[in-house]
Amino acid sequence: MNAETWTALSGGAVGIVSAGVTAWGARSARRTKRQENRDDFIAITNQQGAAIERLEARVQRQESEAEKQRERITDQDEAISWLLHRVRSLVSHIRKAGMEPPPAEPMSDRARRYIHHIDA
Repeated sequence: MNAETWTALSGGAVGIVSAGVTAWGARSARRTKRQENRDDFIAITNQQGAAIERLEARVQRQESEAEKQRERITDQDEAISWLLHRVRSLVSHIRKAGMEPPPAEPMSDRARRYIHHIDA
């Protein structure tokens, strides 16, 4: 074997080794199925966390609004009770003066559910 043959063989061997190293490097740089699944799980977990935070904020707003509505209904109930007492006292005063109060206008069914014991 002469020098040219050795050079050709060594060049071929170096090429084969280079191809093997390149193939091994490409394979090891590729992501495994387990890595893909882990990254998918993390992404889904992050999305779910964001969705939960949005839902918690929505529930908080709704609870706040419900509390305001409860306060408003309580205040309205107190106002209606005061008005009923005032109407009764006026009717009583008119009757004591020897007069009759004017007849009341018809009451709606919706109002009757809340004001069911009017004696005027």
